[in-house]
Amino acid sequence: MKILNEAQIKQKIKRLAYEILENNYDEDELIILGINNNGLYFAKMLKAALQRISQIPLKVIPLKLSPAAPLDHPIEIGAPVETLNGKVLLVVDDVANTGRTIYYAFRPLMDILPKKVEVAVLVDRKHKSFPVKVDYVGLSLATTFMEDIDVRLREVEEMEVFLN
Repeated sequence: MKILNEAQIKQKIKRLAYEILENNYDEDELIILGINNNGLYFAKMLKAALQRISQIPLKVIPLKLSPAAPLDHPIEIGAPVETLNGKVLLVVDDVANTGRTIYYAFRPLMDILPKKVEVAVLVDRKHKSFPVKVDYVGLSLATTFMEDIDVRLREVEEMEVFLN
């Protein structure tokens, strides 16, 4: 079942950009860490929306980790972690389910002292097993454990989100 079409996704991104700006309007810079493929693409879309409404310098940096086995593979950030020290960081993913992926995305950030860390997702499910708070949510859903969220943002004719 389709729960978001392209127009709705774009509207949610626009709203999220305003919320992010509202809470960070006086910052010198905002670093956006996009998790894996869809999270990174969503991060770039948020950056574009923020650039339309703000003069705050923005940087998108990829953050790669294995959601299925976060301890089996190194977590990689596309910039030296020391360069994030003292910065405002926005960790971005397409879906927050149990919170595990976002929880482990914080792991390399434990070696530095950021100014602030916030989290943004397009879809937030209410199945948190990890102590993760999502600050900016496009759509919040209470689903069963058997249902899946399929976010299609990249390499598609029309962006869509499905509940299967």
